[in-house]
Amino acid sequence: MHDLKALRADPAAFDAALARRGLDPVAERLVTEDEQRRAALAELQQAQAQRKTIAREIGQAKRQGEDTSEIEARGAALRDQIAQLETRANEIQKRITDVLQVLPNQVDASVPDGKDEADNVVIHQRGDVPSFSFTPKQHFELGEQLGLMDFAAAGKIAGSRFVMLRGALARLERALGQFMLDTHTGEFGYQETTVPLLVNDGAMYGTDKLPKFAEDSFHTDDGRWLIPTGEVPLTASVMGEIMAADQLPLRLTTLSTCFRSEAGSAGRDVRGMLRQHQFTKCELVSVVTPEESEAEHERMTRAAETVLERLGIPFRRMLLCAGDTGFGAAKTFDLEAWIPGQDTWREVSSCSNTKAFQARRMNARYRAEKGPAFVHTLNGSGLAVGRVLIALMENYQTEDGKIIIPDVLRPYMGGLEHIG
Repeated sequence: MHDLKALRADPAAFDAALARRGLDPVAERLVTEDEQRRAALAELQQAQAQRKTIAREIGQAKRQGEDTSEIEARGAALRDQIAQLETRANEIQKRITDVLQVLPNQVDASVPDGKDEADNVVIHQRGDVPSFSFTPKQHFELGEQLGLMDFAAAGKIAGSRFVMLRGALARLERALGQFMLDTHTGEFGYQETTVPLLVNDGAMYGTDKLPKFAEDSFHTDDGRWLIPTGEVPLTASVMGEIMAADQLPLRLTTLSTCFRSEAGSAGRDVRGMLRQHQFTKCELVSVVTPEESEAEHERMTRAAETVLERLGIPFRRMLLCAGDTGFGAAKTFDLEAWIPGQDTWREVSSCSNTKAFQARRMNARYRAEKGPAFVHTLNGSGLAVGRVLIALMENYQTEDGKIIIPDVLRPYMGGLEHIG
């Protein structure tokens, strides 16, 4: 959510920030609406004061045995006026909120201009892209050839965009998740957390998933939501809190199943595991003071990069341009792994600083020197397990269809050196 006070102070700057995302100006309309709301509230305050005066007059007249009908008539008219003013103020506030809650966060000044992913900037690349003496297979070709990746069985029981992993491949997915958790908790100070996979409207709204992205998530009959990412329960755990400054930074991680409807993705990545309705992800969330958020963003991204480096998977860090930066983010680094079977880079992590955008929506604050202030929240994939499994399978494949297990994962695989 946006700071209406800051918008009033500099409407031109607010519209300029929207323009960087390719959006039309709205500041003038919002300022006008807000002036009308404030005028209605001022009238309401005056009417409420008059109502107190009339109440005293009625009490005094009754004590003196005087007729109160005329005063009570004025009081009744005033009650009607107050009700009308409250309705008017609430209607205007709703119109303002309806606009503000679907406007994206303002991008940071360091974010480059641009319309889409073609304008994103490569910050650095780590690891050498492998050279094969044969044509590398895609992950689903390898998995089905091994008999360990079953899309047909998953489709029979759940429909498209699901998969069943079996045997050593299922264990490899589990090993990846455990390795990620162990790295982030043991080396980077994130607290391991088991989270609910179902959350309420407040958690979804506070983490900017509602109302704009309702169609991207699964909604249950009892009014809850299957989490689209572990970010939602982790970040929303501080919803409505006022934390002590010494509680920050708060760093949380979870390895959870996530669910996405993939609305609007028909025809994209139909084959394989790249775009699934259900997937596993290791999520990182940080809650910090505003002064710490920029450094925390770099720290979080490095934690995610460390996992890829130790797995020996080539990757590059991308700084997303203004037009490609996500709704709630002020600045985002994507980590893209090399996928030999597709001969391209694919995102396996997105690390974002939302600054105070989510904190305003969920009223999450800390005790600053001058009083309660909004925290800054950050989130990142540390990493998307299924997509890293794809990258591992394709980068570590052999000509005869085996998959070599990276050294760091072998202790999690009972010493197994390869699959196949």
